[in-house]
Amino acid sequence: MTILNTSEMEAIAARHPHLLRPSFWQRFRVPIIAVACTLYFLFAWWYFAVSKVMGEANWSIAGNYLADWVSYEIRPQIEIEADGAMRIEYPRFDPIGPNPNPEWLQTRRETVTRTIEIPAAASGNAGAAKPSSSFMAPAPQAQQAAPQSPSQETRTEKIVTEAMVAIGRSRTIEVHPDRVVLTRGSENVTLRLNRRSGEVRPDGALPSWVEQRLPGGRAVAYFGISGWAEISAERVRIRKRFLGWANFLFDTNSPFFGKPAAEIATLIVSGERIQPDRSNLSLAWNNILYNSEWQHLDVWEKLLQTVVMAFIGTLFAMLVAFPLSFIAARNIFANRPANQIAKRLFDFLRSVDMLIWALFFTRAFGPGPLAGISAIFLTDTGTLGKLYSEALENIDEKQREGVRSVGASPVAVQRYGTVPQVMPVFLSQALYFWESNTRSATIIGAVGAGGIGLKLWEAMRTNSDWENVAYMVLLILLVVFIFDGISNALRSRLIGKDRG
Repeated sequence: MTILNTSEMEAIAARHPHLLRPSFWQRFRVPIIAVACTLYFLFAWWYFAVSKVMGEANWSIAGNYLADWVSYEIRPQIEIEADGAMRIEYPRFDPIGPNPNPEWLQTRRETVTRTIEIPAAASGNAGAAKPSSSFMAPAPQAQQAAPQSPSQETRTEKIVTEAMVAIGRSRTIEVHPDRVVLTRGSENVTLRLNRRSGEVRPDGALPSWVEQRLPGGRAVAYFGISGWAEISAERVRIRKRFLGWANFLFDTNSPFFGKPAAEIATLIVSGERIQPDRSNLSLAWNNILYNSEWQHLDVWEKLLQTVVMAFIGTLFAMLVAFPLSFIAARNIFANRPANQIAKRLFDFLRSVDMLIWALFFTRAFGPGPLAGISAIFLTDTGTLGKLYSEALENIDEKQREGVRSVGASPVAVQRYGTVPQVMPVFLSQALYFWESNTRSATIIGAVGAGGIGLKLWEAMRTNSDWENVAYMVLLILLVVFIFDGISNALRSRLIGKDRG
C-alpha cells in the first residue's frame, strides 16, 4: 500500500478537484435536517391545533381528578325548607358511615312551633275487593273520589337554623336560611338566597374561585384541595375532601368500622367473639375481602384473570408460531409459495390490532376472558411468527452443514443444527411478549374481554370512584414490575448474559 505525502495529495487535488470536493448533501445535511424537523414540528402544532387545545383545556378539572386519586369526599347536603328550617342529609353510601355527626360541621338548633301540611289519605272503599270471574257480569266502575286538600298540623320541633362547615384551613361555609357566606383565606363573599324566585344573588363582585354562569343561577365555590360547594336557592351541596382512601379495610357495615387499629388488634387477638360461629380474625379477613366499597377479592380475582389471559394467549401463540416460522423461512423450507402463504398469514394476523380482535371475539363469544385470550393469541401468532422466521433466516449455516455431513436426516438437521441456535432467542422474545401482554390485557379488558381492565373501566365511568381507579392502577403497576423482573432474569439466563 502506497502512502501519499502532502505534496502528492495537493497535486492530485489540483488535477481532479471534483474528487475531493464534498457534495451538496455532505455540506448542508445538518441544517437541512434541522430545518425539515422544525417545519414538521410547526406543521404538526398547527394541524392538531395544540395552542387552542392548551388554551381551552380545563386544568382545574384535571387537578381535581388527580386529587381524587389520593383522597375521598364526604358529601353533606343541606336542604333549606320554605319556613327557613334546614335539613342535613348524607348519601346512602357515604364514607362517614351511619348516624354521621362530624365535628367539622356545626349546627345551631332552635325549638320552634311549625305548621306542617300532611297529605290527605286517598279515600276509597275499605272493603275487600271481590275476585272477578269470566262467568260474571262486570261490576260497575266505582265513582272516583274527589281529591281532598291536605290537612295542617302544628308541631313544636327542634330544627336546624344555621350550619357552619369548616371545609379547610381558613375556609368555611356558613349556611343561613336566606344567605350563604363563603370564606377562603382573607376573601369573603355573601350569596343571597331567594327561595320564592329560585335565584342566587351575590353581594358585589364574585372572586375568581366562585363561578356563576348565569345571573341568578346556581353558584359553585372552589376551595382547592379542600373541596368545593354548589349553592342554589333550595340547597347547598358540599364536597369536603380528605387525604387518603376511606374505609380501605373495613366498610361501614363491618363491626370493625371506625375502630382504632389498637382496638381492632385487641379484638382479633384476645377479644370476645363478635359472631359465635367464627373467630374475630376470620371475621376481619372476611370483611376485608368482601369490602363493599373496595371489593378487594373481586379486584384480585380480576387481576389474576388478566395475568392468566396474558400467559395462556402468549403460550398458545408461541406454540403455533414455532412450526409456522419454519415454513415461512426460505432457507429452511425451500418452497416459495408456502413461504409466501405463511408470511402473508403473519402479516394479516399482526396487521389487525389486538383491540380490534378483542372487539370481534367479544361479539362472537360474549364478554369474558376467552375473548381476551383469543385476541392475544392471534395478534402474537402473527408477530412472533414474523420474528421467528427472520431469526431462522439469519442463522449460521455452518452448524447445519456440520450436522448434515454426518448423514443426519432432515429432521435431525433442524433439531441439532437449527433449534439450538434460535431457541434462546425464541424464548426470550416469548417472555418479552408475555410481559407486554400483561399490560395489553388490561386495555382489551376494558372493551369486555374480561380481567381487571373491565373493572377499571367501570370504575372510571362512574366519574366519582377515582380512588378505586388509583388502587387498581397501582396493582397493575406492581404486577408489571414483578413480571418485568422475572422476564429479565429468565432472558438473561437464556442468552447467557448478565443484564443486571
